[in-house]
Amino acid sequence: MELYHFTEMPWPHLPPDEEFTSMRVNLPSSVYDPVIGADLYHSYLDQYVLADRLGLNCMVNEHHQTATCLSPSGALQMAILARETKNARLCILGNPIANMADPIRCAEEMAMIDNISHGRLECGFVRGVPYELFSSNRNPTETSERLWESIDLVIKAWTTHDGPFNYEGKWIHKRQVNVWPRPYQQPHPRIWTTGGSSLAHACRSIERGFTFAMFLTPADKMAKMFNGVRDFCRDKNLPQPADDQFAFMPLVAVGETEEEARKMIDKVFWYVTHNKAELQFRAPPGYVETELFAKFVTGEFTGGRTDAIRTQGMEYFRDNHVAIYGTPESVVKQIKDLYRKVGGFGHLIAMLHSGDMSFNMTKKSMTLFAKEVMPHIKHLGSISPEFGPLADRKKTSKRKKKKAA
Repeated sequence: MELYHFTEMPWPHLPPDEEFTSMRVNLPSSVYDPVIGADLYHSYLDQYVLADRLGLNCMVNEHHQTATCLSPSGALQMAILARETKNARLCILGNPIANMADPIRCAEEMAMIDNISHGRLECGFVRGVPYELFSSNRNPTETSERLWESIDLVIKAWTTHDGPFNYEGKWIHKRQVNVWPRPYQQPHPRIWTTGGSSLAHACRSIERGFTFAMFLTPADKMAKMFNGVRDFCRDKNLPQPADDQFAFMPLVAVGETEEEARKMIDKVFWYVTHNKAELQFRAPPGYVETELFAKFVTGEFTGGRTDAIRTQGMEYFRDNHVAIYGTPESVVKQIKDLYRKVGGFGHLIAMLHSGDMSFNMTKKSMTLFAKEVMPHIKHLGSISPEFGPLADRKKTSKRKKKKAA
């Protein structure tokens, strides 16, 4: 099992709730203080450098025009970490390629990062959250098709090495596609996606050999999704996916005592309690299926993944493995229990920081996680033959080149 550290780089200094209606959409940037923000950026990057030293991998994301995430460019974070870290796998989850004007620019940036890091890139592509359709001015009915067409184009650009080609798709039209540099990993880095609660999206991802990730999902719903994918593969006579084609991100805190861990997870829980948006921004018409949209309109369904469980107590989060916290021994047991309940997964993305959690508190939780938890769970999970350890991947690439010659 691969273990990742994650912080969404939040702006934690918010005005009282009654002064704004949506942290995700319309909180004015006057709330942001550049002097404080500059120090926060360095603190967040220091967390990832520490993760590398501790033997953890790094996962970054991006969001736009929101205080929940001070990273409007995951590629910029990745470029910094490609140089500042030495061993960690660098996962971006992900590039909101359905909202981007130019997927070829994304292909170039990711290839450059893969080279600077000597082949440590794990490249995620996402449709983008509904809140950001308003700022990107994308038609919500198009974004799913744009996502898959963009992924296809990026892969073609990465793997075409004999000169320029033209591309005429439904949504994208390109002349003289000739990506320099090409990726360090051959034929290309591992691709990740995430698709919320869409089984069709998950099946499409796994069928293509991608890694599918779920965030903050109760164990029973995650098991239903992962097992649904496995059933799909069986019914289609496809090979059963290895565990490393599944990933999960819970809230995580590790303390020397249960009391200390509870104080830590309360800080991380800020992500759930403050990640608010008004109803009209959560499901713009066309973004979700008609039946689900009708439930939004009628009030039968009032929010997404975090909204549906926000009112539950912390014990609910722990019992359902959305939050994993406690002493090292307790956390090991919780992860093993989760692994068993969902039938296996190969990547655990630990959200070890959020809100105003201090660097020192985060460092302690990260260190205990890396030194006292990771050794007891890293053996879990089967590995896809084509995506083994980095050293094996390089050897495979060389063998393929020799055979081709």
